[in-house]
Amino acid sequence: MEEGASSSSSTPNPKGYAWAVSAGFNAALAAISVKLPLHQFVRYGLVLLFNVTMWGCYVNSLKALSSLQATVTNFATNFISSGLAGFFFFREPLSFQWFAGALLIIIGVVILSNSSIKKKVNTD
Repeated sequence: MEEGASSSSSTPNPKGYAWAVSAGFNAALAAISVKLPLHQFVRYGLVLLFNVTMWGCYVNSLKALSSLQATVTNFATNFISSGLAGFFFFREPLSFQWFAGALLIIIGVVILSNSSIKKKVNTD
């Protein structure tokens, strides 16, 4: 039984990353919905809907990944998708520093995810 647990912890769970990315996109959608030219009640409803969905996705990602992997993947997706949405939909300027920071965040996510995969031990 322990052999199966150690082999499953040495490979990442693609579904876990899908849940974490989905959580990040939903968090970004919550931020975007605040800026939409809709009635205030509708905007608050969308924010609530996207936040509840984000938390559900995040909890599912925590079931499949380490908290570090789930959190940094969620954060990176939220940061990049929010910034790009602001740029494309709301004409907000993005500086060179934003793009450099986004690249560093992506590199950091890859490094942290790969390093924590080998150290995760299943205690269930």
